[in-house]
Amino acid sequence: MSLELVSESRTFEGRQRTYRHASEACACTMQFAVFLPPAAERAPVPALYWLSGLTCTEENFSVKSGAQRYAAELGLALVIPDTSPRGVSIPGENDHMNVGTGAGFYVNATEAPWSPHYRMYDYVTGELVELVNSGLPVDPARKSISGHSMGGHGALIIGTRNPDAYRSVSAFAPISAASRSAWGRQAFTAYLGADEQGWAEYDASALIRRRPSRHRLLVDQGSADPFLEQLRPADLRAACAASGQPLDYRERAGYDHGYYFVGTFISEHLRFHADALR
Repeated sequence: MSLELVSESRTFEGRQRTYRHASEACACTMQFAVFLPPAAERAPVPALYWLSGLTCTEENFSVKSGAQRYAAELGLALVIPDTSPRGVSIPGENDHMNVGTGAGFYVNATEAPWSPHYRMYDYVTGELVELVNSGLPVDPARKSISGHSMGGHGALIIGTRNPDAYRSVSAFAPISAASRSAWGRQAFTAYLGADEQGWAEYDASALIRRRPSRHRLLVDQGSADPFLEQLRPADLRAACAASGQPLDYRERAGYDHGYYFVGTFISEHLRFHADALR
């Protein structure tokens, strides 16, 4: 597998890039963004993998979060995959916000017609990491994971299921119990089938109840978020309390679900990860 450089811009003395590559996991062409801090020009740096939410591409976090300023100071690479396969010509893939294009949910689909392409769990945890480690100046031994909304769900399930692979885990407004929200139930039915027992490995709260991670999770949630019914933050708090999972949960008064919220607190999350990655 080889990386094709699509674009590059200089910012905060580092480099913001977009790469394209042929993906074996998703059986299509995929893109991801990466910010390389100035320290990466001298030696390999730790990496934070950022997973974005519904309808997003690899551009949203790169353009809207303002994270590069802090990542440059902290010496962190930011790796930002797309949120789903693109252009795979599945009937109905563009019909719903939460199923299909821009809505991979970071699962490995088992149901037709999604299963040949919608394997975002394997893509994020395996193929993308291998590409980044082999082609970019990052330290393979030091990586963390974070995300927003659907991507917060992805960060929590991936970090919980792979505790030795990630130094730290955080999330902004995660879909905390996907199998109990309308967004998640529709997506899981499409990707994983009607048997709900198979959904548990991709439900953050269900996972944490059964096998909590050794990580101390950092989660920020806006109190004015219009999607609280879908996000179900109370389920996450209850699961952590029941299993003993360490959790720093911070409700931010008056903040909603968007990137103004993410941009306000992203520096705190990056410092949290930088401490763990040192």
